[in-house]
Amino acid sequence: MRRLWLARAGIALALACVACYAIYEVVESPANQLFGKTLVSGPNNRRVIALTYDDGPNPPYTNQVLAVLRAERVHATFFVVGRAVAAYPQVVRQEHIDGDAIGNHTWSHEHLVLDDAKSLRTTLERTDRAIYAAAGVHPRIMRPPFGGRDWLVIGEARALGYTPVMWSVPLPKDWEYPPARVIAARVLRYANDGAIIDLHDGNEGILCRKRHLSPRVCDRSADVMATKLIVDALKARGYRFVTIPELLDLNAK
Repeated sequence: MRRLWLARAGIALALACVACYAIYEVVESPANQLFGKTLVSGPNNRRVIALTYDDGPNPPYTNQVLAVLRAERVHATFFVVGRAVAAYPQVVRQEHIDGDAIGNHTWSHEHLVLDDAKSLRTTLERTDRAIYAAAGVHPRIMRPPFGGRDWLVIGEARALGYTPVMWSVPLPKDWEYPPARVIAARVLRYANDGAIIDLHDGNEGILCRKRHLSPRVCDRSADVMATKLIVDALKARGYRFVTIPELLDLNAK
């Protein structure tokens, strides 16, 4: 009898865990608007794509991404981590000079649902100051790390004048270091009119050069190569690349 009870309890616990995970997946889906309005995609009848990057700046890989974008004559949007901006301001300055857009990705890539209102304002405002010191601009777009958000996160972000930005193309799991062709294939499978693509030019804003960590921790060479593959393929399909602010303008028309 005891064994039967334990078996049933184990099954019930497993089912509860599965149910909780399913609810979490739905709630934290980038398309979910339960907690407030976010930008997930652009017009579904325009041949435009927004290419975005998270977690930088992260030299030399961010610099290499910028070189690819310049060679391809396309612009992207970089959601930068404040501590990395403070460490490598010249990279963010170059993003702005090149005509790319810059967004706020918090100071230390923390999960924002764990923050209170004061902490949320602090991490966004501190990052904004670092971006302004580096590039002379105040971003009006932000992306919550991990896509984590609730009513407080969205409310505080909007109170500070930010448009929260998510993504429409499923993440290619580039943080698992797949080859460039795999990253590109995962993106291209879902890229369509008005899509927002999310790649990574850094790793949670970790300062590998400053902390003398293993180069692999911050290795984004596959994303550099995947960028060219993705851009070339989508250009061949007739797509034009726009920044997130440009996508917002298109949505407003």
